[in-house]
Amino acid sequence: MRVPASWLREFVEVPASSTPEDLHAALVRVGLEEEDIHRAELSGPIVVGTVLEFVDEPQKNGKTIRWCQVDVGEAEPRGIVCGAHNFFAGDKVVVSLPGAVLPGPFPISARKTYGHVSDGMIASAKELGLGDEHGGILRLTELGLDPEPGTDAIALLGLDDYAVEVNVTPDRGYAFSIRGIAREYSNSTGAAFRDPALSPELLELVEATHEGFPVTVDDQAPIRGNVGCSVFVTRVVRGIDPTRPTPAWMVSRLKLAGVRSISLAVDITNYVMFELGQPIHGYDLAKLTGGITVRRATQGETLTTLDDQVRRLSTEDLLITDESGPIGLAGVMGGATTEISDATSDVLIEAANFDPVSIARTARRHKLPSEASKRFERGVDPLVAEAAAARVAQLLVELAGGTVDTLGSTLFETSAPSPIMLRDGFTTSLLGVEYTAEEVRSSLEAIGASLEEVAGGLSVAPPSWRPDLTDEPTLAEEVARLVGYDRIPSILPVAPPGRGLSRSQRLRRAASNMLAANGLTEVQSYPFLSEATHARFSGDAPAMRLANALDASVPLLRRSLVPGLLETARRNLSRGLTDLALFEVGTVFLPEAGRTYGSGALPVGNAHPGDEVLATLNDGIPPQPWHIAALFLGDRVVRQPGIGAVPASVSDAIDAARQLALALAVEFRVEQGNHPAYHPGRTAEIFAGDRVVGIAGELLPAIADDLDLPRTVALLELDLDALIELGAREVVTSPISGYPAATQDVSLVVPLEVPAGEVLAALTEGAGALLESAQLVDDYRGQGIPEGSRSLTFALRFRGPDRTLTAAEASDARLAGVAVATERFGATLRE
Repeated sequence: MRVPASWLREFVEVPASSTPEDLHAALVRVGLEEEDIHRAELSGPIVVGTVLEFVDEPQKNGKTIRWCQVDVGEAEPRGIVCGAHNFFAGDKVVVSLPGAVLPGPFPISARKTYGHVSDGMIASAKELGLGDEHGGILRLTELGLDPEPGTDAIALLGLDDYAVEVNVTPDRGYAFSIRGIAREYSNSTGAAFRDPALSPELLELVEATHEGFPVTVDDQAPIRGNVGCSVFVTRVVRGIDPTRPTPAWMVSRLKLAGVRSISLAVDITNYVMFELGQPIHGYDLAKLTGGITVRRATQGETLTTLDDQVRRLSTEDLLITDESGPIGLAGVMGGATTEISDATSDVLIEAANFDPVSIARTARRHKLPSEASKRFERGVDPLVAEAAAARVAQLLVELAGGTVDTLGSTLFETSAPSPIMLRDGFTTSLLGVEYTAEEVRSSLEAIGASLEEVAGGLSVAPPSWRPDLTDEPTLAEEVARLVGYDRIPSILPVAPPGRGLSRSQRLRRAASNMLAANGLTEVQSYPFLSEATHARFSGDAPAMRLANALDASVPLLRRSLVPGLLETARRNLSRGLTDLALFEVGTVFLPEAGRTYGSGALPVGNAHPGDEVLATLNDGIPPQPWHIAALFLGDRVVRQPGIGAVPASVSDAIDAARQLALALAVEFRVEQGNHPAYHPGRTAEIFAGDRVVGIAGELLPAIADDLDLPRTVALLELDLDALIELGAREVVTSPISGYPAATQDVSLVVPLEVPAGEVLAALTEGAGALLESAQLVDDYRGQGIPEGSRSLTFALRFRGPDRTLTAAEASDARLAGVAVATERFGATLRE
C-alpha cells in the first residue's frame, strides 16, 4: 500500500517536519513492514508562466513552431520555443526553467533551436508526470487555477509530495486505505485521528433518503455457506460533465498511490477506494436496463469486461446483472456495456460488500487481479459502504458539476461481529509479559473495539473493519502490537524437563548424519505427483488424491521418495551439476485399497477434543511411514592426474544401504530383485530378516532418457521406520583386538544363477567367529570356467580376540566356510 503523505495528513496530525523515514518508523512500530519510498521524479525551478504572445514560424521540415514570450514573474519575459499549438495568449502554463529536471530524468537548459535560444520549456501533463496525455501543453486555466506568474508550480500541482509504501498482511485488509493507515499512525504516535467516514458533510449525505432503485441479491450457490453479497448501496448523481479534467492534486495523489489517471469519474471512484478502503463502481445510468440483480453465473454465460476481454464465466462467479444480462464481475471488474464515457450524464454509484472467498476465487480463475479484488478478498468494512458512496457523490458534485438525486437504494444484510470474552490475565499468560488492565483496555479501544466489563474480564466487540479479530489470542496479539513488541523479552523461556529425542527421532537423525558424513547432500522435494509419474513408479497401487491441489497436474501424494529425487537431479543437471549424490528423508503416503480416508472433523472451540475424536481423526489418515532414499549419478570419483574417473553405479547405492545398517544397528542381506522402473538384472531387494525393507538398483534407461538424465542413475530407497523397528535396541560393541589379522582369498566356482550374496553368507556362516570380514572382490566368467558357471573371489580377514592366529587356523576356518558353500550350492574351489 502506497500512502501519499499529504493525503495522510488530512486525517491524522503528522508533523510538517516528518520525513519518509519517520513515517516508516511509526508504521513499523505497529507491525506494518516498510517497503519503499516514492517521490515525484522532478525538481525545480518549475513555475507558473503567462503566455504574453507568440509567433507561429513554419519550418523547412513542414513543422510549425511557436516562438513565445512568457511572463514567469521576472523583470523581463522569457523567450521559449514550443511545438504544441493548443494554448492561447493569456493562458497560464507550467514553465520548466533552466536547471529543472523532469521525469526521465530530463534536465532542462537554455539551448539554441529553430533559430532561437529557448530559455526554458512549456510543459505538458505527461512531461510533468501527471498522466499519459501528451497531446498538448498543460493549461492551468482548464484546471480551474489562476495563480500569479512565478508561483512555484511543483507545490501548486502537488508534485512536492511523497508516498511511503508498506506491506499489508492478508489479515489486515483495513490497512489498504488511507483511513486505515491514518488510524495505525495514530495508534503508533498518539496523534489525533479524524475518521473521514464520519465527517459531518458525509453523514448528512448518508442520512438523506435515497430509494426507488431496485436491487436484488439472488445467490443460489453460496461459498462456505456465505451469501456472496451482504451489502449493496446505490446512489445517483445527475448532470455531470465527464469531460472535465481531473484536478492535478488528485492526479498526483493517485499516481503516488500507484494508479494512473483515466477520466474524472473513474479517478474519483479510485480516489475514494484508496481513501476509505471501499471499492466503488460507477455505471452510466442511461445504459442500464431495469434494476440490478446480484447472482451467480449460469453455464455458458460470457461477459466483456472493461479491458475488452470476453470472459467465459464459471457457475461460481458472482455477477452484477440487469435485465440485459451480466454487466459486471462482482468485486473484480465492471462490464463494457455500462461503462462511463464522455457522453455520460447520469451516474449510478455502487458500493457493495462481497464474500472474500468468492471474490478471491473469481480473480484467480480469470487471472484478473485488481485493486478492488485485492481489498475484497482481505475483507472490507461493511459499514463504510454508505459513506463511500456519499463521498463519490460529493466529489462528482464538486468536481464534475453534478447534482445528487434521491434515487438510490440500501441493502444491508450483515450482522455485527460477535463479542469475544477476554479473561483477566489472559494476555499476560499468553505473551509472558505483564500488561496492566489499563494497557489492555486502551489498546483495544484504540483499534475501535467496544468494551464492556463482565465478571472475570472484558466483553470485546471488534470493530466492523477487523474481521480478523475472532478469539482471545487475536485480541492479545493486538495488545502486544500496540503496547510495543519491544516489551516482549528476547530471551527464550527455559524448556521444561523432558526425555529428549525419542528413539525413532534419534535414529532418523543418525541415518541422515551417516549419509551426509559420507558425502551425500540432503534435499527436500515436493510430495506431489502426476498420474503418469505415480503409475510409472507405483503401478496400480492406490494413492491419496488431494481435494484441492495447488497444481491440478500433480494431484496425488507420493508413495515413494524416488520421483522427487529424480526431479531434483534433473533440475541440477540442467544447471551444469553433472556429478550428484543426493538423499532425502521424508514421509510417504500408503493408503489401503478400498478404504476412504478423511472422515471426521475437529470440533470448533478451545476445549480438548477428547481421545475418541482424536482416534477417529487418526483413523482417517493413511499410513505415513518415514522413508530414506538416495540417488547417485555422474562420477563417484572425478578424474585426476594419474587417476581415471570412477562412475557411480548400483554398488554405491548398496554401500549407502550398508552405511545405514551400521548407523541403525540392523543386519540385512541383498537378493536379486525386480521393479518396473528399475533396470532388469541390476536391481536388488534388501531384506532385514525375512522382511523386504527396500530396493537398490539402476533406473530403467528408458525412464532416464525421458527425464533427460544420464543412462546410469543409481537409486536406493529404504523403509526407515521398518529399519528402526528391526534394529537392535542396544548396540553391543566388541573390543578391538590388538592381535594381527590373517588374510586369505578364496575363489569358488558356482552356477551363474546362484547369487553372490548367498555364497558370501554361506562362507561367513561356515568360517565362524574367527572371520572378521569377508568381501567379494571379483566375478570372473570366461576361459577356464565351465559354461553356465562363474568364479567368485572373496577376500577374507581372520583375527583372534586373544591370540595371534596361525596360518593353519585361518585355513581351517576358510575351508569350513567353503564346505558350507559346497553343501548349499555345489561350489568348488577354482584350480
